[in-house]
Amino acid sequence: MTPEELITACGGQDNLCRALKVNDTVILELNDPSLRTAPAASLPFNAALSQVTWHPETPLTPDQWQFFGQLIDDSIRRQLSQLKKTEPAQFRPQWHIAPVQGMLNDPNGFIFHQGKYHLFHGLYQFSGKHKDRCWVHYTSDDLVHWTPQPVALCTADWFDSHGVYSGHAVSQDNELVIIYTGNVRIGEQRDRMSTQCLATSTDGIHFTKHGPLIDELPPGVTPHFRDPKIFRHRDHWIMLLGAQEETADGTLRARLALYRSENLRDWQYCGLYGETLNNGHFGYMWECPDLFEADGQLLSMLCPQGIESHSPFYTIPHHCGYVKATLDSEDHLSLSDFRHLDHGFDFYAPQTTQAADGRRLLIGWMGMPDETQRPSVHEGWLHQLTCIRELTYQNNQLYQQPVRELLQLRGTEQMVSFSGLSTREVIPMTSKSFELQTHFSWPQQGQKTLRLMDNGEYYCDLILDAKNRRIVLDRSHALPQDGDTLRDIPWPEQEDVSIQLFSDQSSLEIFINGGRYVMTSCIFTPANACRLQLLSSHPCTWHDIQYWHLSSGK
Repeated sequence: MTPEELITACGGQDNLCRALKVNDTVILELNDPSLRTAPAASLPFNAALSQVTWHPETPLTPDQWQFFGQLIDDSIRRQLSQLKKTEPAQFRPQWHIAPVQGMLNDPNGFIFHQGKYHLFHGLYQFSGKHKDRCWVHYTSDDLVHWTPQPVALCTADWFDSHGVYSGHAVSQDNELVIIYTGNVRIGEQRDRMSTQCLATSTDGIHFTKHGPLIDELPPGVTPHFRDPKIFRHRDHWIMLLGAQEETADGTLRARLALYRSENLRDWQYCGLYGETLNNGHFGYMWECPDLFEADGQLLSMLCPQGIESHSPFYTIPHHCGYVKATLDSEDHLSLSDFRHLDHGFDFYAPQTTQAADGRRLLIGWMGMPDETQRPSVHEGWLHQLTCIRELTYQNNQLYQQPVRELLQLRGTEQMVSFSGLSTREVIPMTSKSFELQTHFSWPQQGQKTLRLMDNGEYYCDLILDAKNRRIVLDRSHALPQDGDTLRDIPWPEQEDVSIQLFSDQSSLEIFINGGRYVMTSCIFTPANACRLQLLSSHPCTWHDIQYWHLSSGK
């Protein structure tokens, strides 16, 4: 039997869901098993997995494996081309990147290449589930207006059959080079296989996959081994990967695996790092590592899973933060002093890149692992990306500010002033897509509240709590969704609070005191919940509010 005859016996090209490689055995998973024409004796069939097994007389060549991948890739792209936005969609953002349909997750491959910014993100196009993600691709000249490009990478090949997982991009000469994790699940126990794979493009639009670069796990590392970050260090390339180490007693410890290369193709394993952070005990997995320099300080971003919560309101196992890093001439990595990067409900898997003018830029996923029950699911889509942010390192702390290019979205400036003492002020709004700036004197007693996305029944509160010396974000009165309902920032010094806030239909990004703290959150309230209120438990004088309605960035 030839590969072509196998396809026919399995019901044709459009009946192929995925191709799996187990040694020299070919396993094809089918969309509709009833379309098979071959007898079970010649092609054993696993009904539980809807998979056909073929033992070719001679091992398939790389070109023959690519043949299966190309057929599946073509089929997936036809399905993607038919996706349409659901209307009406009251929660869909006006200027943030969000999927047409399906579930969006991690930003990937954020890079400036040949005069344009490139940005990718994971997408499972058919539902709000974490599975079979491909890479969707956008380009931009200005970091605000993004043009959709053809899907870059599909879950089509034996080495990424269950997901093109996260990775980074490198601009090298005329090539856009991508290294990503290929995710594969084998058998009824869904045994995980993780490989680090290469794809390249000469035109920045169409990509060629080259298969695994790293297909063996480091000693002592479980198959939770993913999310490569690539960067230049001295005269060679470094790859960082999130890795889970299993000790002799079965303990799972989070680590970073480090590799080096001279040419981006051949990689040498250098070891596991992370023992300097919290005495080597800091969660069971670090996802989506990044390493970059900001104002002379080398920093690493991590998404630790399984660390102790820093707040009684933070009940989930997934965190996101940054640490100080050192990388010496021998490529030994040391990490210290973990701090949370965001204090809202929905921020994970950030990536950074260097802008054309040297600024360090960040974009993150406005979502969290395991949280899929949100009102937007009823509109056919789930999750979005954050606004792009500029990073600076000042006074031993990383600051985030909205990228300056967002100014071009502003409409006419509106100014609201207040006179005398009051406990309540109401600001009517006509849209939930706006930028707002204001200032609060810290209350001497009681609370001050900025109430957002309000229609009387549904709303979200940003609270300055004098008694407990904290800033609280409360979404318990918004439409229900997965996850916590309270987030807080300790505020022991009781200093005044400046706010720059971006709202976009179902999201809030709150930059506090020049970006020293950020709270990123998805907040769902009805379309008519546009009102703002200022509330105080004691009469006070309110500072002016500036706001701008924002136009579409798409």
